Amino acid sequence: MFEKILVAMDSSGMGNHVFDQALSLAKALNGHLMLLHVLAPEEENSPGVAGFSGIDYYPWSLNDVNISYRKQWDEFESECLELLRSRTDEATRAGVKAEFIQVPGSAGETICNMAKNWDADLIVIGHRGLSGLSEFLLGSISNYVLHHAPCSVLTVQTKVVTSPESVKTDGMES
Repeated sequence: MFEKILVAMDSSGMGNHVFDQALSLAKALNGHLMLLHVLAPEEENSPGVAGFSGIDYYPWSLNDVNISYRKQWDEFESECLELLRSRTDEATRAGVKAEFIQVPGSAGETICNMAKNWDADLIVIGHRGLSGLSEFLLGSISNYVLHHAPCSVLTVQTKVVTSPESVKTDGMES
C-alpha cells in the first residue's frame, strides 16, 4: 500500500510531529522512509531573506553583511542535517528503513519533484492551519503539495489547544 513514504520535514516542532506520525505509519506498514528537508528562506527557523539577526547595518559594509548572512545559512544547514541524521538513526533503531536528503529550493515544488523522482507512494507533510491573509502572504506549502503531488498526501495538523472557557456544548458553556 504505502511502501515508500516521503516525509517533508522542517526544523520546527511541527517537523518533529510529522516525523513521529510518519514513523508510526512506516512501522505499521513495513514502509521505507525518505526524510526530506528543503532549505528555503520561508522556513520558520531559517535566516530567511531578512535574516540578518544581530547585525546593525551601519557602519557594516555590504561584504560584512554577506559574510554574516552566509554564516547563518551554513549554521542552519548544518543543524538541519544533524536533525535529519538523528531522525534517520531513530527510525533505523525502530526497525524502519530510512534515508535522508536536504536540498535547497522552493519547498512545494521540491517536495513534489522528489516524490515523483523517488516514486513515493505517500507524502507526509505538516499543516499549520494558516488561513486568510497569513496563508496569502506566507503561502501554503501543504496546499501546493496537495494540488500538485504525484501520489497520496497525508497532512499532519498542528494540535489545537483550546481553553476551557472556549469549549461549548449544546449552546451551553462547560
